[in-house]
Amino acid sequence: MISSVIQDRRVSELSNAEISRYSRHLLLPEIGIEGQARIRAAKVLIVGTGGLGAPMALYLAAAGVGTLGIVDFDTVEASNLQRQIIHGTRDIDRPKVASAADRIKNLNPDVKLVTYNTMLNSSNALQILKDYDIVADGTDNYQTRYLVNDAAVLLGIPNVYGSIFQFEGQASVFHAKHGPCYRCLFPSPPPPGLVPSCGEGGVMGVLPGIVGTIQACETLKLIVGGGDTLIGRLLLFDAWRMRFHEVKLEKEPNCPICGQNPSIHELIDYEEFCGLKKDKGEEPIDVLTARELKTRIDRGDRLQIIDIREPHERAIAPFPGSKYIPLGQMERRVHELDPSADTVFLCKIGQRSVFAIRALRQAGYKGKMYNLLDGVNSWARDVDRSLPQY
Repeated sequence: MISSVIQDRRVSELSNAEISRYSRHLLLPEIGIEGQARIRAAKVLIVGTGGLGAPMALYLAAAGVGTLGIVDFDTVEASNLQRQIIHGTRDIDRPKVASAADRIKNLNPDVKLVTYNTMLNSSNALQILKDYDIVADGTDNYQTRYLVNDAAVLLGIPNVYGSIFQFEGQASVFHAKHGPCYRCLFPSPPPPGLVPSCGEGGVMGVLPGIVGTIQACETLKLIVGGGDTLIGRLLLFDAWRMRFHEVKLEKEPNCPICGQNPSIHELIDYEEFCGLKKDKGEEPIDVLTARELKTRIDRGDRLQIIDIREPHERAIAPFPGSKYIPLGQMERRVHELDPSADTVFLCKIGQRSVFAIRALRQAGYKGKMYNLLDGVNSWARDVDRSLPQY
């Protein structure tokens, strides 16, 4: 149990209107008038207004958090609406921060809302985070998770963490003053491409609602003070089996940013740290656009088109005339490819097929290989609109 993160801040009395709005909080002795006043005085930054950020923003605004910052550079897409409940159909193609701002203001006009329609990066993170008591991480990529963690450690504020994939979620509170940070748990990121994104692997729509709500709950406990927070604990949730379990976390003495002798004293290049920058010595991968592939097919060029998606994906949007070899079987089935023909690899959005080409190069395959740029979704968008984009 830790005290409130804003215990030293002067808080003013609640108005009659606020007492009416937040009366169900006031009836809880663990919160009461003083706790609600702290909630009103608190400043929370939410990074990302997607699956996790959506429920966090809604519940924290409803709870009366005084200043709510939201950071996102993306726009609303139709595929977001299955889980990102802060946005609606009419918001498609709008900036997410604008859509989220409208919903938050309608829910609670008393919240001071600060929007950042930008990508959080090493050059702006400290400047943005420094004005907040807590940062809540609703991101979906490793480079931003490490960035948020490091910025939070350097500024001495708690980082309320959540992540989701398919049916599984995680949540914790990383606060270096009182326990481990994200780097203590994950010293280094996985190799690029090893862990697919939700855009490639899928996610059950209600899962981010559950995990994001847990993050909102942890944020409120940090503000009010009291209760058992997730500092030093990693909560794991399996939605398909409806099971929770918990892992105890320890502070890593040799952690490079919060350990006894830290080596990181400023924000670094997180794209490079996560291995996402192109190796200048690496052979480039040739690409074909969907329209270029259509032209070559119509011309009768000698091609072999290899679909590396999983069976359930192929059922969503089958690609005519393709041969099916899942990514995990690629190296052991290399003998099925004809090196004398040009080979085009395709997946959903053109990312996994890059790894298939690299794996075949390392295995010694000498045939000409192409990646279908932006994958099957580009074919559905630019060539065959009878196919769905997913």
